[in-house]
Amino acid sequence: MSAPALSPWLQRPLAELLRQRGHAWLLQGPSGLGQYELGLALAAAWLCEQRDAAKGEGACGHCASCHAISVRTHADLCVLMPEVAMQELGWPLDEKSQADIDDKKRKPSREIRVEAMRDAVGFAQRTSARGRGKAVLVYPAERMNTITANALLKTLEEPVGDVRFVLASEAAWQLLPTIRSRCLGFTLPWPADDEARNWLVEQGVPAGDAAALLRAAGGRPSDALRLAAAGQSPKAWGLLPKAMLRGDIAALADHAPAQAISALQKLCHDLMATGSGAAPRFFEAVDLPAVPPKVVLARWSKSLANAAKTAEHPFNAGLMLEALVSEARSTLNSAGRRP
Repeated sequence: MSAPALSPWLQRPLAELLRQRGHAWLLQGPSGLGQYELGLALAAAWLCEQRDAAKGEGACGHCASCHAISVRTHADLCVLMPEVAMQELGWPLDEKSQADIDDKKRKPSREIRVEAMRDAVGFAQRTSARGRGKAVLVYPAERMNTITANALLKTLEEPVGDVRFVLASEAAWQLLPTIRSRCLGFTLPWPADDEARNWLVEQGVPAGDAAALLRAAGGRPSDALRLAAAGQSPKAWGLLPKAMLRGDIAALADHAPAQAISALQKLCHDLMATGSGAAPRFFEAVDLPAVPPKVVLARWSKSLANAAKTAEHPFNAGLMLEALVSEARSTLNSAGRRP
């Protein structure tokens, strides 16, 4: 498993990070900008055995350390993620956790488990195996609950030995203030549109679809790539607002509840923006229906936020989807009526 090339808009941030000193970094910004990729590249550079630090270069990509990271076996790198993210990104779970999941004693966690954090604290206290220090990557850092975050806090305050931390977050405001204050913050840059489109094409997205998928993802390239992988049709995306106006549930039939809610939140956002005189972000203006009253949109936005809290574990996915589309139809058809 070889490491993918770092996205072009992240190469300059990596060089900037490597020029600075610090034992704990917080990489922050909206989803889809590459927090995980940049965090892993930073950790790999710290541990690389042939990196030319004087030139500010990243990891060489071919030494024994870089190979160990690419095959997920580096003894001096500890990766802390929710188990669902570990599985998605190809990182192995510890034997007990894997056995529990295989035996169906529990499902993979969607939070960073406190047991994993305690193991990471023990890892930080051990001697480096390869002699170039140790690195701990936490992603997404906002998936730490209060107990897990507090288990990390003391080690962040008083790191033992040559260990460095990189916390990558898509919602840094959700982190404990005490965690944020112990880290040096770095906000990821937004890529230029042409840069993001070219990158999507390089990843195999058809050139004719790249711009529309990038808009559907709000300009976030990694999110656009996920939409492409999920089979999102740019044409169907453009037709979604009018389909919701008609109450056409078929337009969201292939969406999981969480995906459907995300799509409706984007529609709600664009209607709010248009109603305030701003440009829509996720849809073309010509694809949007008439703007409902602000108070109705605000009520819909709150309802969607509440629905998102249970989207991963709906009581009945089909009924939830019907309710979402019904509410969307009612909201969109309120345009021109008094709330």
